[in-house]
Amino acid sequence: MVEYTQSDLKYPFVFVTDLPVSKRNCEQVVLDGRRRWKIENEGFNAQKNHGLGLEHMFSQDYNAMKNHYFLIQIGHMIAQFLEAGFRRITALAKIPDCQLFENVKEAFRTVLLTDADQESVRLLTQHRLR
Repeated sequence: MVEYTQSDLKYPFVFVTDLPVSKRNCEQVVLDGRRRWKIENEGFNAQKNHGLGLEHMFSQDYNAMKNHYFLIQIGHMIAQFLEAGFRRITALAKIPDCQLFENVKEAFRTVLLTDADQESVRLLTQHRLR
């Protein structure tokens, strides 16, 4: 076992992983882990502080809390997909992001799907059982 002092190391931290680590891939594994941690930390921050209600305990029942958290995760994921798509749409349509978000939110609330809408979604959907 090789002993290092903190001054010898570029990253003086302990990392836990189940990935095979060698001298050749060590730095890349560390950088990838730090990127993943940053993404997860930003996600939790958004869920807690940007309207998704993660900081509030809506139930004392464990299953209800777990289900609520899964719904928050799903909602956050959908919001991220929409945001990425909206950036492209607003650039093409030349309208503010906030106006497009309001239009879509209102459409979800008020516009009914027609049979043709449902059929087009059914044709685009893949169902795989494994």
